[in-house]
Amino acid sequence: MTVTVRFAPSPTGHIHIGNIRPALYNWLFAKKMGGRFILRFDDTDLVRSKQEYADSIETDLHWLGIEPDLKERQSDRIANYDAAAQKLKDAGLLYPCYETPDELERRRSRQRALGRPPVYDRAGLKQTAEERAAFEAEGRKPHWRFVLPNHDGNPFETRRTDVAWSDLCRGDQTIDLASMSDPVLIRADGSYLYTFTSIVDDIDMDVTHIIRGEDHVSNTGVQIAIFEAMGAKPPVFGHHNLLTTIDGEGLSKRKGALSIGSLREAGLEPMAVASLAVLTGTSQAVEPVASMDALIEKFDLTSVSRSSAKFDPEELKSLNARLVHDLPFEAVESRLAAMGISGGADFWDTVRGNCETVDDARAYWQVVTGPVESRIEDEDQEFVSGAKALLPEGDITLETWGEWTSALKAETGRKGRGLFMPLRRVLTGMDHGPDMKALLPLIGRQNILDRLP
Repeated sequence: MTVTVRFAPSPTGHIHIGNIRPALYNWLFAKKMGGRFILRFDDTDLVRSKQEYADSIETDLHWLGIEPDLKERQSDRIANYDAAAQKLKDAGLLYPCYETPDELERRRSRQRALGRPPVYDRAGLKQTAEERAAFEAEGRKPHWRFVLPNHDGNPFETRRTDVAWSDLCRGDQTIDLASMSDPVLIRADGSYLYTFTSIVDDIDMDVTHIIRGEDHVSNTGVQIAIFEAMGAKPPVFGHHNLLTTIDGEGLSKRKGALSIGSLREAGLEPMAVASLAVLTGTSQAVEPVASMDALIEKFDLTSVSRSSAKFDPEELKSLNARLVHDLPFEAVESRLAAMGISGGADFWDTVRGNCETVDDARAYWQVVTGPVESRIEDEDQEFVSGAKALLPEGDITLETWGEWTSALKAETGRKGRGLFMPLRRVLTGMDHGPDMKALLPLIGRQNILDRLP
């Protein structure tokens, strides 16, 4: 058996870090198991689905290193859903219901008032052909419900019906179908709900494992029943915890919360995003992982916590900085060149420890090449004015900074911050930055002399 998983986003907006968590979990699982990863667009909502969003999703996945083995669109598969729905109707497992949303809500309210669970009473099953014809004459169109197998032949006498599965993240799980309403699979406008289309697709595409957020746990019993009604073996399920904001709020695609595109534009490294999205909310330490291959090795669904996974943007920045500090020149050479930075490995090795993002190197390249807004405090004017005369002759080397400051110390008696800071400010315009010993040769003699008064 070839392990096959899927990520099925709806192209109705830009995906955020919460959306990317199941994408990563599925892709990592597939790679770890030597399996296949399907990207399947849930684009049956023709009004809200847009090609630009589908393109951006593919761009985001590619940036993270996720390449699908197969791409599908649900909008291309309507005939498959029609055929599957007809089979369920022919088997008496899909039945029409004519209640309006308001009527259903009033019925649920009455049930709650009586202390009863708001479970649909299968009134649609009791309707005669004449009653249905009368509704049709009124202009009503039916929605279609699936008859849950929670009875012994009489659907109006339900019994406890446990559906159990071994969850990859949560262990043994059980859902009682008697506590649930028959799910609507077809809307009154004839469109299919995702519950139904995804099951048809999973069967047709030989999906073996479904890894998704814990908000789908309660749906799983129903979906297993539908898989079995369609003559298919249900996949193995795994339900991971959901990423939330640091305040515990859910992430929203419509609000543009922490979109992958915005994180990319902010200069963050894909492995920082992937590391945090995968490891947050697990028993493993949240640490920067250098490559997807290394993340595959660390990936373990059994480490996923039952509590929520809170996403902290500041933690992402920290992870990113740690990754950047360890990036070799070869990994950033083309990116530096695209920014017009030609300092080579010497420059990158000098500045990377002070960069939170690779883009931060721009500021330090400006320091090297100029111009620089030199800063001289009033109390340092005399000290800085005398520094030019004591600059060692010849090429600027790694020894120059030590020789220069030693000479200045002997001449002025200054030491520590009072010795080093005025020189840093006049040469770089900054209070902090890379080691001046390594930075000075990059700046070069002429720039040093030009910046000294």
